[in-house]
Amino acid sequence: MKSIFLITPPFTQLNTPYPATAYLKGFLNTKSISSFQMDLGIEVILEIFSKQGLLSMKPAQKQITWSHSAQRIYTLWHEYVKTIDAVIEFLQGKNPTLATLIAQGNFLPQASRFDQMVDVEWAFGQMGIQDKAKYLATLYLEDLADFIKECVDGHFGFSRYAERLGRSANSFEELHKELMSEPSYIDKVSLNILTKRLEKISPELVCFSVPFPGNLFAAFRCAQFVKGQFPNIKTCMGGGFPNTELREISDLRVFDYFDFICLDDGERPIENLYAYIQGKIEIHDLKRTFVKQKDQVVFINDIQCQDYHQTELGTPDYSDLLIDKYISVIEMANPMHSLWSDGRWNKLTMAHGCYWGKCTFCDISLDYIKLYEPIAAKLLVDRMEEIIAQTGTRGFHFVDEAAPPALMRELAIEILKRDLIVSWWTNIRFEKSFTKDLCLLLSASGCVAISGGLEVASDRLLELIQKGVTVSQVAKVTDHLTSAGIMVHAYLMYGFPSQTVQETIDSLEMVRQLFDIGVVQSAFWHQFALTAHSPVGMDPESYGLVVDKKQISFANNDIEFKDQTNIDHDQFSFGLKKSLYNYMHGIGLEYPLQEWFDFKIPKSSIEPEFISKCIMKEDQIQIKPHAKYLWIGHHPQISNFQKKKKDLIIDYYKLEFYNKQENYILELKTFRC
Repeated sequence: MKSIFLITPPFTQLNTPYPATAYLKGFLNTKSISSFQMDLGIEVILEIFSKQGLLSMKPAQKQITWSHSAQRIYTLWHEYVKTIDAVIEFLQGKNPTLATLIAQGNFLPQASRFDQMVDVEWAFGQMGIQDKAKYLATLYLEDLADFIKECVDGHFGFSRYAERLGRSANSFEELHKELMSEPSYIDKVSLNILTKRLEKISPELVCFSVPFPGNLFAAFRCAQFVKGQFPNIKTCMGGGFPNTELREISDLRVFDYFDFICLDDGERPIENLYAYIQGKIEIHDLKRTFVKQKDQVVFINDIQCQDYHQTELGTPDYSDLLIDKYISVIEMANPMHSLWSDGRWNKLTMAHGCYWGKCTFCDISLDYIKLYEPIAAKLLVDRMEEIIAQTGTRGFHFVDEAAPPALMRELAIEILKRDLIVSWWTNIRFEKSFTKDLCLLLSASGCVAISGGLEVASDRLLELIQKGVTVSQVAKVTDHLTSAGIMVHAYLMYGFPSQTVQETIDSLEMVRQLFDIGVVQSAFWHQFALTAHSPVGMDPESYGLVVDKKQISFANNDIEFKDQTNIDHDQFSFGLKKSLYNYMHGIGLEYPLQEWFDFKIPKSSIEPEFISKCIMKEDQIQIKPHAKYLWIGHHPQISNFQKKKKDLIIDYYKLEFYNKQENYILELKTFRC
């Protein structure tokens, strides 16, 4: 029996657990509150994508209304049943010798996903057998996922479930209607697994962590089941979705499923909630919690009850999770996405919140951004060592909004001091603090990749966004990172308020030059979305936006709007993404930008060598009086010798430095005082 049952509902990532429940379990350990955590999503995936799962899922007969791909998969169903267990084992890292068989190309049944397959020989070469096989196995699973979505359960998606129902759901009505329908095939698989765990654990409180819209419906379906079959168990929802979207909830029907909804950092709310269930405190002592009282939705927040500091929260605890069961896949289109999905990354946070906290498109009014609190480097590395001992894996993804450069420096130094072997990556702002020296230090400590927001690649718009960087500065930082061997991924945005067509094309030219020079290796375009808790969302008129205000009884985050420029930014979507896909593969960098669009665009106003000139500018390094020199190499081998010049004998010292690739010799004269 465990007091609290922490659940991540279907679906998030295939390759690694979402960290929220591990953070909470680590905290509950410090309070001696027993808990059990579960990633229901990966358990459902493993149940479905198995020999027995496919046998039980197969529809009774083929339908003529199905797509050609679905009919082909159905006809070849016996081939999928025969190969599925071996493929899953391979993607779990348990059967690496299968790679050669998969890579030959005639082992896996193929449907429509293979029609868009890249040239795997060009992409992976003769030596990349494991990656080639992972890529082909990923296409194979995506074919099956397409079949499930078309023929078995229309809500299915590998990393999301019924996401449409959770997006911009100002009203609970549509979600409620869907919950009144019979459970789907995926629902039944989920509830069957959940039942076994509930019977074994017998918790007093079940907490659903809902990070994204694609987890929302499954959380409600599971909570509905708990309320119906285990009425004595209390249910609670928290996580990223309620934190951003349910801050104005008023629909009473929601509380037929959840007894409580908690906002923002979950540690203090869950501790108080458990104390309340045990009768140790009164209801008015709850922290940031919605409840139903006297036919009203009431928000209770005991302001006298303070949140914990980051140092008091304990080390994230990944026990209970099926660490060795996660699936490593490869998506070819984007190097950073492949890094994100290939292999298992332990999640940690360097600092709570964002040290910058000014970007006008970001939810900087909310606590998860607004309240900045860094963690000492020594404590961070202590936690890394604990997690390595617990999980057996040495990869870390620091999930910061923007990792602070000074703390990254201290973290790198501490890792090097301990001779700790890790690989890690995080998100940053491309600010001038990322000098060549700092980037070399980060690389030496195991930093393999960095993602950061270039956003609009226009100095006017960057200033309007209050990003605090310029395009020239971004170019220098990406050059420093790439030179240090760190992969760079840029987040790109189009359609920001007042953005002109010329600025969109100029942004694309900036991106083309960054890829052409080779200082950015990965990127992703997304269209600007207006959110309720951002400065633009809270004052849209100042940015020339006209918003469609709707009555809110459930979720409130994305806001529909019209830009007074009346530019149709949607028309650029395909061309921007197509060009970027090609640039990431080194293709079409010499093409005119017009090549990517089927409508007339203006010529770029950016000079062809703009990024090159930015990078060539000498860095203005100012060494501060309190600065320290840090040597990250090995001690040199020292010997002395003499040289004779005429009648003068000069003593020398020879210092020979070795690194992993080569060695350097430095000869110094001896000076006598």
